[in-house]
Amino acid sequence: MTITGDLATFLSAAHALPTDAPACPKAVFLVAPEGFSLADESASDNRYMDLHQRVDPERALAQHRGLHRALAGRLPTICFAGDPATPDAVFPNNVFATAPGRVLLAHMRHAVRQREADRADILAFFTCTLGYELRDLRRLPGVGELTGSLVIDRARQIGFCGLSERCDEAGAAAMHAAFGLRATLLFDLAPGEYHANVVLSVLAGRAVSICADGFADPAVPAAIASLYPGQAIMLDSGERLAFAGNCIAPTAEAVWMSQAAADGLRPASRAGFERAGFTVRSVALDEIEKAGGSLRCCVGEVY
Repeated sequence: MTITGDLATFLSAAHALPTDAPACPKAVFLVAPEGFSLADESASDNRYMDLHQRVDPERALAQHRGLHRALAGRLPTICFAGDPATPDAVFPNNVFATAPGRVLLAHMRHAVRQREADRADILAFFTCTLGYELRDLRRLPGVGELTGSLVIDRARQIGFCGLSERCDEAGAAAMHAAFGLRATLLFDLAPGEYHANVVLSVLAGRAVSICADGFADPAVPAAIASLYPGQAIMLDSGERLAFAGNCIAPTAEAVWMSQAAADGLRPASRAGFERAGFTVRSVALDEIEKAGGSLRCCVGEVY
């Protein structure tokens, strides 16, 4: 298994790999935004948050229920109850993630998010109900916020890991091993970016959306795009700020993003998704987006 920051080494390994693993999850899971509020700790390194904004917890819940209904019409979608003591728990993909037969617990940076991993019900669902093996990364060195920091091409079993305050090299190595990835590329995010999944998404193993200005080195997004010839949708800074980069394809025929993100797509970007075989589907999440994340952040995947 290869984990490297060298583009040539990574590309050589990645180009040689087959696309022989499931590209999309068999189910997804959510955590309801009970007592929705903005967390001061999280805002310290998330430039998409503004603590001066007022939030409406009931509106956040209603929008989240809309997301649940929409996704449940496409694939099995489980929603766990929220907890006002963990206001960022609406973004569970940072704390809990799966690989076939395994559930991972993240080593989170902030204490307000570390508390989420203590939830017995979510962990028991995976370990007892599904019989998954637990990989607890909290016991290992390094910080790594799972599929927030690490964007995975599940078909090839390769990862793209953005280093920031939320993920260091030790944390990246721990995630690479726990997911059982064949190759992982390490790269620095642009100053101010906190998670790779805000600026990058691999879609059903056959396409990729990229916000190039979210990377410190412009050679990195170009290299990633080269792995998906003709199927790389390059998003601009306006689309990134609208959270279009925070999208997901939980099934092979559609890419999901927030309504604000979909409304902000340029015609060329929308055509790029359609050319790659995806219908753009959206759900209003502007209340939840005040917490600095969007639709992809709300969705945990079950493999």
